[in-house]
Amino acid sequence: MIQEQLDPHTQDLLAQYRALLPTFEKISVIVPEKLKEFFDEAGIIVASVEHRVKTENSLTGKLKLKGSKYHDIYDITDLVGLRVITFYIDDVDKVASIVDRLFDIDWANSIDKRKAHEIDSFGYLSLHYICRIPEEYFKDPEYPDLNKIRFEIQMRTVLQHAWANMNHDTGYKSGVEIPTVYLRNLSRLAGILELVDDEFSRIRRELSDYRRQVQNLVASGNLAEVQLDGDSFSSFLQIGPFDALMRRIASINQAEIQQVNMSPFLSLFKAMGFKTLGDIEAMVKKYSDAAYQIACFQMGITDLDIISSSVAPQNLCTAYILKNGGGRAGLKLMLDALNGPSDGNEFMADFLLEQTKDLPFMNK
Repeated sequence: MIQEQLDPHTQDLLAQYRALLPTFEKISVIVPEKLKEFFDEAGIIVASVEHRVKTENSLTGKLKLKGSKYHDIYDITDLVGLRVITFYIDDVDKVASIVDRLFDIDWANSIDKRKAHEIDSFGYLSLHYICRIPEEYFKDPEYPDLNKIRFEIQMRTVLQHAWANMNHDTGYKSGVEIPTVYLRNLSRLAGILELVDDEFSRIRRELSDYRRQVQNLVASGNLAEVQLDGDSFSSFLQIGPFDALMRRIASINQAEIQQVNMSPFLSLFKAMGFKTLGDIEAMVKKYSDAAYQIACFQMGITDLDIISSSVAPQNLCTAYILKNGGGRAGLKLMLDALNGPSDGNEFMADFLLEQTKDLPFMNK
């Protein structure tokens, strides 16, 4: 019934579409795979890579409206469409750079809608590239037309994508008249979302700058200037602050050191009142001999030949707590922080008190 209403040119275009449909579907598989490979190599994390091949019904509706502008099926650039959704505005340009390296770009038909200045344009600020797969990059004899077909890649942020979907659901931009009060509220919301998008990117840039500053301060040894937090502690561990003590402890029994995750010590150091990396450095310098004494007693009654890398910082904390009046409660706090709260930690705290009470550092 529909075909009888179409002019011969439209019917010819639809016939071309059907003949090339396997090629369209092939492109819709190849392109996302290649993009994801390059994103992984570049360390770019995206929210999603979506793709679709325009259905025949959708194409028919399009051709009814403006089929005369197309000479043949190759003139239609959105039969295969992809959308790359990023978390941050900055990543849109990074994605675009990868797309530019991978594919031939039809610049005349590509458009950067981010340059729009309308107050209600937020959800439409996508970057649209019309692309073609170059033969030198990928060619398949089973799909001889694959390198002739252009396809569209849209790039935008999660918030822009969400806004566009909300607009679609509400009928905004659909030609249906909406009362001014709702248009005004939608525009206000668009402005808020655009600010949020900008702020997310700004915060990420500032966090990256902060991490670089922390790494430089740690590398330079200015630890007293570095606030104790997750990023700074991670950088601190990279310089091996407990390694010398750990090797000294391992030498007692010529034991092998098994590396373990040291991140639980961050919450312990904070609970102990440490504010900077300099506080941890000072503890290492002041209590290393005491920590070694604890290890000598512990290992002297065993024949352990494999010990955890956490022994050094744990013994340091034990010595610090005992010499600063933390007693049994302080030791239990340490064990709870490192192992999780349990009744057994009370027994272990008492055991540590008994082990250490006669050691030389306790009598100084």
